Amino acid sequence: MKKAGWIMTGLLLAFVLAASVAPKLLGMQAAVDSLTSIGWPIGYLRALGVLELVLVLLFALPRTGPLGAVLFTALLGGTVASHLRAGSPLFGFTLFGVYLGIFMWVALYLRDPAFRAFVRGSLFARKP
Repeated sequence: MKKAGWIMTGLLLAFVLAASVAPKLLGMQAAVDSLTSIGWPIGYLRALGVLELVLVLLFALPRTGPLGAVLFTALLGGTVASHLRAGSPLFGFTLFGVYLGIFMWVALYLRDPAFRAFVRGSLFARKP
């Protein structure tokens, strides 16, 4: 399980860095077009790239993985809301942040035994 979680983490890092962070930091036209199509000013491009980089690195580090997952989930919630407001296609664009978030949380669950124990204890604890 741990190995699968780290493989998933690596895949997530590679995807986010290549498809989202690098285009924003380099100011690529695809990133500019994507940002303006959902109504965000171009001035936020590099700041969003830096924010994504910091959050994905927080997620990648074992000690800060859960914090990074929570904060990156918040960022993904913003992307879902922005796409919803802009009228983007539901399954292709709007819900992509949900898919990515689920993948991230499954990776954390598989790679981190302490987090796994926390989830199991929280979900299946008997309430008096």
